[in-house]
Amino acid sequence: MSQKRSIFEEVGDTGLKEAPKAVGVIDSGAKGARRGIRIWLMILFALVFVMIAVGGLTRLTDSGLSITEWRPVTGAIPPMSAADWQSEFDKYKQIDQWAIDNNWMTLADFKSIYWWEWGHRQLGRVIGLVWALGFAGFALARQIPTGWTGRLVLIGALGGLQGAVGWWMVASGVTSGEGVTTVASYRLATHLGLAFVILGFITWYILLLGRSERDLMQARRGKEAKLFGMSTGLLHMTGVQILLGALVAGIDAGRSFTDWPMMGGNLFPADALYMEPIWRNFFENPGFVQFTHRIWGYLLLIFAIVVWRRGQGSAHGHTRFAFNAAFAAIAVQIAVGIATVLYAAQVHIAITHQAIAVVVWVLILRARFLSHYPIATSVRDAS
Repeated sequence: MSQKRSIFEEVGDTGLKEAPKAVGVIDSGAKGARRGIRIWLMILFALVFVMIAVGGLTRLTDSGLSITEWRPVTGAIPPMSAADWQSEFDKYKQIDQWAIDNNWMTLADFKSIYWWEWGHRQLGRVIGLVWALGFAGFALARQIPTGWTGRLVLIGALGGLQGAVGWWMVASGVTSGEGVTTVASYRLATHLGLAFVILGFITWYILLLGRSERDLMQARRGKEAKLFGMSTGLLHMTGVQILLGALVAGIDAGRSFTDWPMMGGNLFPADALYMEPIWRNFFENPGFVQFTHRIWGYLLLIFAIVVWRRGQGSAHGHTRFAFNAAFAAIAVQIAVGIATVLYAAQVHIAITHQAIAVVVWVLILRARFLSHYPIATSVRDAS
């Protein structure tokens, strides 16, 4: 029995398949393994976070100068024999840190600091390898979304630069007869600062890849420009505070004054500007460096309160929550910073202070991102 046919059906349409829907420009520009690349970036994020923590422990244990040579490839192999260990120890004995601070060390003592520095460098190699393999894989499979090749190359380039900056930092402390027993604090600050820049780019890219190109384009129409600008300022202020913290760590200034809110019983530390020329006090004077770190922390807290209050005026619930989280992290960080001072920068407290700095950095970035690309909330969701 024949089936009934609609009077609106064109003759010759029988058996024809529905034509595929046209793909818009936005969708076509989003081709690529966005989810896979996002997971890959998350792995890199985790590795960089661990790298920052291990770097902090390497500094706190005074292990950074235990390897006196930069061998990017062959240095991946640790000493394998007693002769190899003795050779590394003999090289270490030639620098000022051993002659002035650590001439009591035995080979067993040397091994404990060697492994920290070797692990730090090895982790850097692992990060470089993970980036290279991931990028090559996505590129060969032609799965990198339109406009993303340059961004992903940037991460790798900054990682390579970080390796060079790391050796530039270590080289400043590998001296003989100059009386230098640590790396230059400003080079340490550069090294840590670049690590946070890399982490910042990775975080931003993860946030971008978490939403479709269409969604981002639509969300951008609701950008809260004033809030975005203020969160950018907060991010920059936090970056400066991280650099100041690195200067504090570089000269062990955190152990110089262990009272708070005073410094040695004074509002302004004694002998804070005794070095000549005067600019040296900003980098090498423990009292002045710690004072600067404290004062900038107070200013950061004041501005964070202003930005947080502005964030509460956002029309978007996710944005308000993001600014709440960022401010809470800053408050916790300040409390831990005070504890770090009171306990003379004990290793477990000091490394917690550094780890929370990463949390603060990421949460400010997320709040900034949501002020630029807000998530629209329906009336039903808001109720």
